[in-house]
Amino acid sequence: MASQEQKTSNVVATNRKARHEYFVLETVEAGIVLTGTEVKSIRDGNANLTDAYAAITNAEVWLLGMHVNPYEHGSYANKDPRRERKLLLHRKEIRRLMSRLGEPGTTLVPLQMHFSKHRAKVLLGVCRGKREYDKRQDIARREVERDIRRHYAR
Repeated sequence: MASQEQKTSNVVATNRKARHEYFVLETVEAGIVLTGTEVKSIRDGNANLTDAYAAITNAEVWLLGMHVNPYEHGSYANKDPRRERKLLLHRKEIRRLMSRLGEPGTTLVPLQMHFSKHRAKVLLGVCRGKREYDKRQDIARREVERDIRRHYAR
């Protein structure tokens, strides 16, 4: 058997708010088109996915609202921090996402950004919004699990 190459993954930014606000129905990993100074800034940890979302226009997926601080050593090469960034997916994946987004109440939200084999990737989630009582149930369940772990840790 041929040895399989080890996938190295380095998480750079996460969207913690997304897991609180939405039920994640499905996830898809997509490549992202970036400039050189953006890649350097993201490697320094200067990316923010909090208010970001993805949209499909003309059979292309775009990441909107993601903030990447300008690279401090870049000059004219720095781009607009909130510019639209194209996501790279296969045509079949885009068609599947379009059909999932046709369901009422679903949206496409970036969950995390990471580097895989030196390439920037975004983990997209097909999500449905949570209601207020769903959020309260999640908080109560976390507290119970925390209490159980504390009890058995003794």
